[in-house]
Amino acid sequence: MSSSDRAIENLLYTYAERIDSGDLEGVASLFAHGCIKPGPDAGPEAVARGRDAVLKMYQAATRLYPDGTPRTRHLTTNAIVEVDEGADRASARSYFTVVQQTEVLPLQPIISGRYHDTFHRIQGVWWFDTRIMLVDLMGNLKQHLLYELS
Repeated sequence: MSSSDRAIENLLYTYAERIDSGDLEGVASLFAHGCIKPGPDAGPEAVARGRDAVLKMYQAATRLYPDGTPRTRHLTTNAIVEVDEGADRASARSYFTVVQQTEVLPLQPIISGRYHDTFHRIQGVWWFDTRIMLVDLMGNLKQHLLYELS
């Protein structure tokens, strides 16, 4: 595994760690040079581009509890990373499963799907370029999101 492969994997896992700790500003900082799309067919109005837009999106969507966290664990698995060193570009496909436990919700998976990510390198540092979230399975999201996901 190359250092670029490892750096890309670390971005995948850092995203999960920050969202689960309730560090929405930290999550947003990962997209300072990128964007999040809620699906491959999302129109431009649905795309959160840049740190401030991504932060606003997560603040509007994520239910945080008194301990400052969403009481979740984002499990990222099956990462397939492809790096083009000469072009300073990379892509990754991975699975995600989110589990949650609250005072009213026993520990359970609440959503699962895939991330399709692209990355670019700026002055030796890898950044998210685009994250497309593809939802495959949904459970009870009422304790996690501040809105209904259809």
